[in-house]
Amino acid sequence: MKTAPWVAGCVLAAVLGAGCTAERGGTEGQAEPRGGGAVRIGFLLDNTHERWERDRQLFTDRARTLGAEVLVAAAQGDQARQNALAEQLLDAGIKVLVLVPHSADGAAGIVQAAKARKVPVISYDRLVRNADVDLYVSFDNVKVGEMQAQYLLNRAPKGNYVLIGGAPTDNNARECRQGQLKILDPAVQARAVQIVADPWTPNWQAAEAANLTATALDAVKNNVVAVVASNDVTAGGVVETLRARNLAGKVLVSGQDAELEAARRIVAGTQAMTVYKPIGALARLAARAAVQLAHGEAVEASTSVNNGFKKVPTSLLDPILVDRSNLDNILIADGFHTRDAVYGPGR
Repeated sequence: MKTAPWVAGCVLAAVLGAGCTAERGGTEGQAEPRGGGAVRIGFLLDNTHERWERDRQLFTDRARTLGAEVLVAAAQGDQARQNALAEQLLDAGIKVLVLVPHSADGAAGIVQAAKARKVPVISYDRLVRNADVDLYVSFDNVKVGEMQAQYLLNRAPKGNYVLIGGAPTDNNARECRQGQLKILDPAVQARAVQIVADPWTPNWQAAEAANLTATALDAVKNNVVAVVASNDVTAGGVVETLRARNLAGKVLVSGQDAELEAARRIVAGTQAMTVYKPIGALARLAARAAVQLAHGEAVEASTSVNNGFKKVPTSLLDPILVDRSNLDNILIADGFHTRDAVYGPGR
């Protein structure tokens, strides 16, 4: 995967002398002296996949309009690297850290390091467990899993199911699986549905998902009616394995994130559905909260989530189910994808 131009394993050239830049609404800019100008916010990602490039752009755009400068870095799926990048961001003088943790538990040390410098931490999209997080903003991930499983169950109420989970280190993957099982368990108890495999996918990688799907299919001689893939990356791997066995479009496959390739697969009939999470709303919410915290202001939250350390003030947004019937009215109408990108030019 090509690394995005805004990330090179470091943070800010003028601060760290390492060939990176500050983000000012998605444009490159020179660093301002520490203590002067706009407040600095650190946005520390796990990786640079399509989904997170969108978050990065939307977050930095909104933060700029609110008078902030955003320093962005991504760990490329490595917790040790994320820890080091967090220290670099803190050294660069950020006032708030917005963190997408690689590991729900492994990132607790990042929060501890930030709190030692009196820097508030917002857990963005993924919850950091067992840490003194100031705010958690995300979508209802249990509901995402419920949507995935219910959609497939409505169309395949009997037969063998495979569950392809996300990264076992990601709290969202666990919550998504919780929602899936909540829906499927009654059918399992009634012996209408059999879950023949339920592996987790390291780092949400498509290649791993493809291999896990192949192993599951081998065990039941391809006798599977549905694969509950927890996101669109894993769904891509699932579909590749199904295609190699002439099963693409015959076995139902779920997804999440409404990525462009997933939208194309839905149109082609090889992926049944995805879950769209309006990340523009999430990014705006997080940017506003970050700026408020940077100025020492209180931040409102609609609920709380126990992360093992405390009840973290939390705001959860609602996900939206997307399939072939409403793709145009949701993804294209919302400007998330263009019609040409999904269907091809002129279609």
